[in-house]
Amino acid sequence: MCVNCLRLLFSQFVVLCVSEAPQDWSDHAIWWEKKSCWLLKTHWTLDKYGVQADADLRYTPQHKPLCIQLPNMKTIKLRVSFSCVVFKTVAEICKALNIRRSEELSLLKPPDDPKKKKKKDKGTESAFDDILNMDVAGGIYCSLGLYSKTMTPTYDPDSGSPASSTSLWFGENPMMACQPNLPPEELAKLYKPLTLEDKAAINAGWLDSSRSLMEQGIQENDRLLLRFKYHSFFDLNPKYDAVRITQLYEQARWAILLEEIDCTEEEMLMFASLQYHICKLTLSTEPLTNSSEPEIDEVEAALSNLESTLEGRNEDITDIPKLEDMLKLFRPKRLTLKPYKEYWFVFRDTTISYYKNKESANKEPIEQLHLRGCEVIPDVNVTEKKFGLKLLLPTADGMNEIYIRCDNETQYSKWKAACMLASKGKTMAYSSYRTEVKKIQSFLQMKSLAPPPGHAAPDVESMEMNAECFVSPRYAKKYKTKQLTTRILEALHNISQLSLMEAKMRFIQAWQSLPEFGIKYYIVSKKDELLGISYNKLIRIDMSTGLPVTTWRFSNMKQWNVNWEIKQVTIEFDQSVSIAFSCQSCDCKVVHEYIGGYIFLSTRSKDQNETLREELFHKLTGGQD
Repeated sequence: MCVNCLRLLFSQFVVLCVSEAPQDWSDHAIWWEKKSCWLLKTHWTLDKYGVQADADLRYTPQHKPLCIQLPNMKTIKLRVSFSCVVFKTVAEICKALNIRRSEELSLLKPPDDPKKKKKKDKGTESAFDDILNMDVAGGIYCSLGLYSKTMTPTYDPDSGSPASSTSLWFGENPMMACQPNLPPEELAKLYKPLTLEDKAAINAGWLDSSRSLMEQGIQENDRLLLRFKYHSFFDLNPKYDAVRITQLYEQARWAILLEEIDCTEEEMLMFASLQYHICKLTLSTEPLTNSSEPEIDEVEAALSNLESTLEGRNEDITDIPKLEDMLKLFRPKRLTLKPYKEYWFVFRDTTISYYKNKESANKEPIEQLHLRGCEVIPDVNVTEKKFGLKLLLPTADGMNEIYIRCDNETQYSKWKAACMLASKGKTMAYSSYRTEVKKIQSFLQMKSLAPPPGHAAPDVESMEMNAECFVSPRYAKKYKTKQLTTRILEALHNISQLSLMEAKMRFIQAWQSLPEFGIKYYIVSKKDELLGISYNKLIRIDMSTGLPVTTWRFSNMKQWNVNWEIKQVTIEFDQSVSIAFSCQSCDCKVVHEYIGGYIFLSTRSKDQNETLREELFHKLTGGQD
């Protein structure tokens, strides 16, 4: 007997035994509990599946309600497919929520927290108990399910009349509103300092994208976390990505508040001022539909975007500028009494050369640094007038570290912009160089805690602010409320003119600039060794010190393979470099999927349509299947 015949028998039997009213059984399918698999190939016979006479088969709906905690910590109940692979299920969830680029997200199992079993911590989740039920026919699910992926017109679900993309985004969409900050007491209950081992345990909870929910032990009404898994955010467009940007901001905000990612005190205060500004604009009595932001014509926006893209590609090869400055250099591996030493630096094309002094610039340089493929990490403290760059230069054995110190903001902005372009193989002749310099200068101004010229010091007494809500509990304990409020308001002067969406984008960009941004940790091979996976590199980390030992970039990767019998991952890089490791904190499929997922995301292009290339994703991440 084939599976389709068995389904037909099941449906007829249920109709006769349960109800006389006609029912739709088209969503039902057969689930084999013992083998944890769906019998979805209806043309197959039961014998081909290996089903025997004593097999326990269940005739059950393929779509079931699932509780999903969003990045903003709010939980929704949504009916999703338990029989499709998780990759498709996430796409289905994102479509319901109006989130483009569903390939960047996935579902994560909540980490086990033994504290929650204790009675004294019973109120820990009180702030997140409310569940928005979207599992209602004709309700929020339907109204949110319409969204504009491109500039094609959309239609109002009630009247059927054409609606602009803006009206759907900025209407009554509950997913677009930022959540209010928790009181310090509630935040303190959620705060839990995470070791690298804790982070590795959390990252082991990502679901397999090539298997269904039920195949991974997820049951009806279970709770999962929807999170941005891959930190490579493509084509963020405020006009069409309001929900996506808001949820990204919320994930970044909670990562900062709960110290899931490290940042300096100066950066924490900058994030706090942005949160306060966003919170103030969100709670404003002015509705979002009547925003003071000017309405942008879709055609003009497209032409402007095309123009900026083309400008970024233009390079004047007849006049490639160069930078020349007296800077300080430090190599951490060299023992010296004076860490930083001054040299005359010359930046030409994608190479930095440094000399003993300006007069010897016509001679052979002391050393040349080739920046193509390097990592550029800021080492900045605006308050202390510290403007440095950490360069990780690719070598056959990994990465070499070099620190460069600039004298002021202007010098730092020019050199950092040049280094970032050179790491991508571009020179300062690209027109995007000037744009990048201005962006860096704007970011430095945002980090500055001193009010701009002409602005008076903030009047703390007249401001209503619970400052402890906007910083992590560790920083809240460090300052008195009045001191913290003063410092946040000082930083607020530099961003007070930003609109709501601009402020969220600035927050996301600042989050992306943190050194630990996007790194996921896994315990590999030896128990004292960690593997960090980022959007563009792999990092071997010493668990005892937390310091990187070796770094390999994806751009230098030739191939990677998995031996599924011994659960070992092998990766080959340029210059005959290869590494092999087995995963201790998770299944090697999790690491394999991360690497393949980032390779998949790197193939995206604005020239392509927005159809998900699911087959390519599974080819790169599916492993032995």
